[in-house]
Amino acid sequence: MNSSNPQRKRVVVTGLGAVTPLGNTVHETWSNALEGKSGVGPITLFDPEGCSVTIAAEVKNFDPTSSLSQRIEPSPGKPVEQICSKKDLKKMGRFCHLSLGASFEAYIDSGLDAYRKEFSSNRFGVNIGVGMGGLPEIEKNHDTIQQKGYKRVTPFFIPSVITNMASGLMSIHLDMKGPNLCNVTACTSSAHSIGEAVRLIQRGDADVMLAGGAEAVIGKCALGGFASMKALSSRNDEPEKASRPFDQNRDGFVIGEGAASLILEDYDFAKKRGAKIYGEIVGYGLSGDAYHMTSPAPEGEGGFRAMKQAIEDAGLSPGDIDYINAHGTSTPSGDVQEAFAIAQLFGKNHQDLSISSTKSMTGHLLGAAGALESVFSIKALNEGIIPPTLNLDQLDEKCVDLGLDFTPHQSKKKPVKFACSNSFGFGGTNASLIFGPHPDA
Repeated sequence: MNSSNPQRKRVVVTGLGAVTPLGNTVHETWSNALEGKSGVGPITLFDPEGCSVTIAAEVKNFDPTSSLSQRIEPSPGKPVEQICSKKDLKKMGRFCHLSLGASFEAYIDSGLDAYRKEFSSNRFGVNIGVGMGGLPEIEKNHDTIQQKGYKRVTPFFIPSVITNMASGLMSIHLDMKGPNLCNVTACTSSAHSIGEAVRLIQRGDADVMLAGGAEAVIGKCALGGFASMKALSSRNDEPEKASRPFDQNRDGFVIGEGAASLILEDYDFAKKRGAKIYGEIVGYGLSGDAYHMTSPAPEGEGGFRAMKQAIEDAGLSPGDIDYINAHGTSTPSGDVQEAFAIAQLFGKNHQDLSISSTKSMTGHLLGAAGALESVFSIKALNEGIIPPTLNLDQLDEKCVDLGLDFTPHQSKKKPVKFACSNSFGFGGTNASLIFGPHPDA
């Protein structure tokens, strides 16, 4: 925590949840990441025939009506035993299904349920960032209008697609009557949601926040739109090798889907209830490029400022950071600009700094990316293991002279005291989060 502001409340992470292309829990996702497995494969959610891209990183075998790992009762007399009912399933977009799974896991992991009678629901809030919402559901209902007319449109159409419904549903299910928000800032959405949730707790507007992100837009519109921009990898014959951040032969990102959630608490509150603490969120920085709709500023100038601000917010220096989970999407321009920004801030040939892009395994979860990569950063901090950058066979020639370690191919054991997670988005929006150890460590 920044010692220059002793009045600021400290914010710790007490619960983690994830539903991703690598697994339907945090444990499964993290284990597969450390083994360097890829979640990318041929698209199965729809028929992509006719599109130049036929691969994506889909969530697999997730049942949104499955039972929770344990029965919870966030509201007196209203127990919850499953993620959602079959009846409610049709009222929600897929991004909400995934969000519910990740958020319930984080809530159960935190152990908060046993403590609910001890604190007011008015002090428990939610902020789940979503970049594009229910785009596949929009497609489906448009087709219904075209084929069958307006009267056949479901009355649940609008609630199923609006981006803040992931937060709204969790507020209802977990009786959260505090701040109820949704940041929508493209691929930085969930990083901003976590950062803004931290600030709500720091200034005393909430004691506990469920924060994270969700995205599920693998469909014709998103695939066609990104493919038209030449933003996606078209390595259809080798899907597991398609996402290759910082590699000389990368040709675009792989669209992914999923959700990740964190339970954040005022440290004094968490300590009082004897919570398990994964670590502390010590820094948050954000910036705007003011440069271009989709391309990053030259040499990652905006990302540089976000990282610098986050480190200063934490009261640290660049040399204190042990690991960076890079935005690293596998796009020709973005990866190099981020690498330049890192080298400028941390110095070339920084041998003590490890960098990796887990998007090489998960694909790009768009609005949910920052939340999942926050989970990866926290796990790296707790277990002392750096997840790898898959498919980094030949480092981009523009990055070679930077002398940075991008953790190619295999995970690496290494003590991690402070980790940084970067998220950058279209519109020139940037965010960096700094995670540190247990406040008493």
